[in-house]
Amino acid sequence: MTKSMPGAAGDLAEQHPEIWSAYSSLGAACAGAGPLTDREKRLVKLALAIGAGSEGAVHSHSRRAKTEGVENAALTQVALLAIGTLGLPRAVAAKTWIEDVLGA
Repeated sequence: MTKSMPGAAGDLAEQHPEIWSAYSSLGAACAGAGPLTDREKRLVKLALAIGAGSEGAVHSHSRRAKTEGVENAALTQVALLAIGTLGLPRAVAAKTWIEDVLGA
């Protein structure tokens, strides 16, 4: 699994598998802690990545969302929803990061 992960996360997973294992277990526990669907969880994670201003995380969650069948319009809407809360510049940046993945 770690070999297929791109970038720094994949590097960390390969170099420190015990840390990656603990991190993955925490993520699984958090994901199972409530009633959200997998689709809802992916969109929330994308929104959190946008809020954090993390281009890499926005790319990652956009890629994973596409793999999981989330439609392009839903990903774009998450970026547009950020306008009111985070401001136009952050939302536009997020939209371009999502479009990097969508090929738009």
